[in-house]
Amino acid sequence: MNKAGKWSLITLAIGVFMGALDNGIVTSSLTTLIHTFGVSPSWGAWIITIYTLGLAISVPIIGKLSDRYGRRLLFLIEIGLFGVGSLLVALSPNFSLLLLSRFIQAMGGGGIFILASSYILNTFPKEKQGRALGMIGGMNGIASIIGPNLGSFILNLTGSWHWLFIINIPIAIVLMIMGGKTIKEEQERVHTRLDIPGILVLSCASLSLMYGLTQLKGASASFLLFIVIGAALLALFIYIEKHAGAKGIEPVLPIELLKNRTYRWTLLLAACSGAILASVIFIPSYVEQFLGIDSKMAGYWFTPLAIASGIGAGGGGALIDRKGPTFSLTISCLLAILGFVLFPIWVTTTWQMVIASSLVGIGFGSMLGAPINILATENSKDNKGVALAGASLLRQMGMTIAPTIYAGFLTRSFEQFGNDLQSNAQKAGIQLQPGSMSQLPQTMDAATLKNAISQIPVPQIRELVQQTLHETVGRGFNGLFLSAMTVAIIMLASVFIVRALRNKDKENKADPMPVSQ
Repeated sequence: MNKAGKWSLITLAIGVFMGALDNGIVTSSLTTLIHTFGVSPSWGAWIITIYTLGLAISVPIIGKLSDRYGRRLLFLIEIGLFGVGSLLVALSPNFSLLLLSRFIQAMGGGGIFILASSYILNTFPKEKQGRALGMIGGMNGIASIIGPNLGSFILNLTGSWHWLFIINIPIAIVLMIMGGKTIKEEQERVHTRLDIPGILVLSCASLSLMYGLTQLKGASASFLLFIVIGAALLALFIYIEKHAGAKGIEPVLPIELLKNRTYRWTLLLAACSGAILASVIFIPSYVEQFLGIDSKMAGYWFTPLAIASGIGAGGGGALIDRKGPTFSLTISCLLAILGFVLFPIWVTTTWQMVIASSLVGIGFGSMLGAPINILATENSKDNKGVALAGASLLRQMGMTIAPTIYAGFLTRSFEQFGNDLQSNAQKAGIQLQPGSMSQLPQTMDAATLKNAISQIPVPQIRELVQQTLHETVGRGFNGLFLSAMTVAIIMLASVFIVRALRNKDKENKADPMPVSQ
């Protein structure tokens, strides 16, 4: 890789890191923002939700526009939008403008990863693409993981949530200068009309689907309504795309892409990778609630996993250059499966947790950037941005819906806490009088329960309740990690299918002559 290529890669990597970092940073300041603007927690959650919805809209649009107008121009626009959005968030005088500013931020941050990946696939030598994409994927994964801890650090250091967003502005300015100088790409202008109806319908479909997924928890009617609307809009979008060419319009999503079986299975791989990434956000809670680490220190146990994901991203990229994307994905899935299964059957101490989480980190780190992106674009011809956008959107959907499923295991486990306590008391020969546990809070989260348990005056009963809580928490997290393991197994099976399809395509290309009957 020449010097210009290295600097362009550095520029893209910093841009990806900045964009991916934002949502994690905001998570750490959510309570502060809710109090600052005097809104309810349900409204406060929209600070994150609106960013997710903005990503869902921007991803397919940026993917198409990058194929049409080039990655350099779109990268500069995206970085500029992100910087302007960050400034507006920091200056927001009320909650409504804060949400609007967050949406502008998302429209800027949503396409950075796609643009970086498609630029590499369009301009880097094929034998260098794996390592470069691995670096980009690693930056994306590491930023998603360390975001909450970094946000807490900045918040404690400055004492003001405004700095969480102001810090993006000088970085965005530097990135625009670096991008203008280092990102070089020859792009042939397309003169056909842009599919504006397709863009609008796809944006509304993505918005409806992603909003529906955010409503899955506790709001089944809203979930079903918006999922149905999103599905109907997707059907309308496909109809529009099928007839776009006849009208001299360049479609947003060439139907040929969806007709390709390898690409369809790659979309499933992308969704699974997002679901696997979503599982690791529960590790600080696991460290605090199951392993008993103080809440102020629990987040720092993310560090080994973050380092492991970076190693996985770099190693996975290098492995692709040598062995190909499906081999790399096979190894990453096996590592993730092993890491997830160790949590319920082996982990009882922090050092064991570090080993298990590092295996998961290496696994998902190596699957995030390079292999899925290469698979998504290998048959896309001049539509690499569109192909990457589809994979990125499915990954985001996996990241959106999976936490609700994972959290369900914890919720159902806590719902059985009372029955478990009575059962353990009977086994221990302890008689719990009616109402004796009335001092325990009705909100069944581990942190609140632990505080209440420490106030129980009878040592024998206090130990009984503590042991029962530990078992309850463990059962919930065991279900969570086993479900994540199931996702990794589904992903592994899909990798085998993709490998078989690719081999079949190679055989067909090698022997194009029809066989006489």
